[in-house]
Amino acid sequence: MPVEIERTEEQSASERAPAPDVPWVTVVHNDPVNLMSYVTYVFQTYFGYSKDKAKKLMLDVHHKGRAVVSQGSREEMERDVQAMHGYGLWATLQRDR
Repeated sequence: MPVEIERTEEQSASERAPAPDVPWVTVVHNDPVNLMSYVTYVFQTYFGYSKDKAKKLMLDVHHKGRAVVSQGSREEMERDVQAMHGYGLWATLQRDR
């Protein structure tokens, strides 16, 4: 005889809801064209980062060759990548690990 399993409303709702599409990041890569001061300016202007945070990210780009500058949904990261391209920076998006 089959056994019925009782589930709360909350459990049933969470099983139906898809996971949000948020594991995406925007990565800015080092390039031989843009000045470090300009990259810092872009991070401050577009993302609203403090001068210290923008400088730290710029130094990661310069020394490590890349830095994750934002994270969110795929659509948000596509918008950020396009904005970085508009500023003349080399940027890509990828799934966050």
